Amino acid sequence: MKDSHKAGYVNIIGNPNVGKSTLMNALVGERLSIITSKAQTTRHRILGIVNDDKYQIVFSDTPGILKPSYLLQEKMMQQIDTAIGDADIILYVTDVIEQPTKNREYLEKLNRIEVPVLVVLNKIDKSSQAEVLSLIDQWHYLIPGAEIFAVSALERFNLETLFDRILELLPKSPPWFDKEQLTDRTLRFFASEIIREKILLNYTKEIPYCVEVAVEEFNEGEERYHIKAVINVMRESQKGIIIGHKGSALKRVGTQARLDMEDFFQKKVFLELFVKVLPNWRENKSRLRQFGY
Repeated sequence: MKDSHKAGYVNIIGNPNVGKSTLMNALVGERLSIITSKAQTTRHRILGIVNDDKYQIVFSDTPGILKPSYLLQEKMMQQIDTAIGDADIILYVTDVIEQPTKNREYLEKLNRIEVPVLVVLNKIDKSSQAEVLSLIDQWHYLIPGAEIFAVSALERFNLETLFDRILELLPKSPPWFDKEQLTDRTLRFFASEIIREKILLNYTKEIPYCVEVAVEEFNEGEERYHIKAVINVMRESQKGIIIGHKGSALKRVGTQARLDMEDFFQKKVFLELFVKVLPNWRENKSRLRQFGY
């Protein structure tokens, strides 16, 4: 029985906003990665683990591919290179909207690697059959060794076929993680990500990209979690925007985050939010290390 057990890393890469996090959440069956319509929503590599008696699939969500403008983004891109290096299977996620030739550098990398590459053409519910077939042809031309799967992660269309193929390609191996484990991340991490998601949803322009959330206290009581988090911004003016008139904006973020946390943790949450100015944290190596980058 042990000899036939399968396990491996299935790493999800692709450009921003193609639906990588939606796809991983759907394949794992849990909402582990935060999802918004904004680029750079995913900053960290997050593992989602699917367990069965006969297999363990370690899905890995990564930040969207971009050309770095500052040190934080360089650290994010390093996570993608690591994911390409340690993958047993790569899911390269694209969609019916983006140009297939975008980021040729990564397409060339995918043509050189030896592990199976599955191109996942997402959001096909937003296109016609003729357009989808044309895109499939283009992807066969760009990455000849890849298999192409046309799906809608949001509508869960054709995900079973994709999942079954992943299982077929998965190498024989003992499990990498305990069979009870769902992710490599802590509850503290998910608390900070839920707050960051609400910031992405509630503020515009550069504000979400200048923010990092740090959970300073995470205490589990008998009846509820007591969480204290700091929203770090780069400038005093951003602090004012985050707080809002008489604290209204911060209160809205706090309420939305608390409700989501209670749903995620299945327990009552007492959430305290503070805002702190941390100049130029995106370019500070020690700060980035402190924030887990």
